[in-house]
Amino acid sequence: MRHARHHGALIEKWKESLRSVLPITAIVIALGLLAVPAPSGAMLAFLAGAVLLVVGMGLFTLGTDLAMTPIGEHVGAAMTRSKKLWVVLLCSFLVGVIVTISEPDLQVLAHQVPGVPDLTLIVSVALGVGVFLVLALLRILLRIRMAWLLLGCYALVFVLAQFVPGAFLAVAFDSGGVTTGPMTVPFILSLGVGVSAIRSDPNAENDSFGLVALSSVGPILAVMLLGLIYRPDGAAYGPDAALLDAADTLELSRQFAHALPEYLGEVAIALAPIAAF
Repeated sequence: MRHARHHGALIEKWKESLRSVLPITAIVIALGLLAVPAPSGAMLAFLAGAVLLVVGMGLFTLGTDLAMTPIGEHVGAAMTRSKKLWVVLLCSFLVGVIVTISEPDLQVLAHQVPGVPDLTLIVSVALGVGVFLVLALLRILLRIRMAWLLLGCYALVFVLAQFVPGAFLAVAFDSGGVTTGPMTVPFILSLGVGVSAIRSDPNAENDSFGLVALSSVGPILAVMLLGLIYRPDGAAYGPDAALLDAADTLELSRQFAHALPEYLGEVAIALAPIAAF
């Protein structure tokens, strides 16, 4: 029965992925045929990638529902039950850093900024999320008003923005978007639910919200500080990869097979810290 339930859930996730991917696929095909003609090989590669995207998103979201969300709630509740502040702070920091490193959005962002080493940008963003996740959980435990924290944090952001190189400023603000990725959001939200569930006051449930909003400030500040200290040349966005152009499906299959081990390795490296934790 459990197998049948999971099979049904996977089908439903694939349907959700198809509904998400189909509109943009149709738009790109229309543009490729009418407005911006693209090589037939490139369109073939795009369609194959769209199919893989639907399959991958379905598997990814199912794994998130079955594993990441329950674990996040369990970790949040267990940390709070320990009644040791240092345990809550240390574990929340580690969770924030580890989950952010595994975020696919962050990997994409790092590849598109050629002026900064990928690892440097990834670690900076992950540390920013970890520090501000600690701050967000402290807000729940100490019952601090969310509005004051957000005002103070964004005031600091706008002050630092006056000193950050212009080309790096856009990268800093875009880095805040990694906290809204498919890996980070479920874990952070479930972590907040687990922590707030220990409290018995009427406002505990409402205080479980806002963690993502506050955590998104961390990467912005971290990358801004990186820009002030590191000051890399050419921090503007660059193309991530050359356009694939396959003459036929056999050549396209060879190209995908050649790239698959590299991407599987990146996924394994990203998920290894979570599995170990």
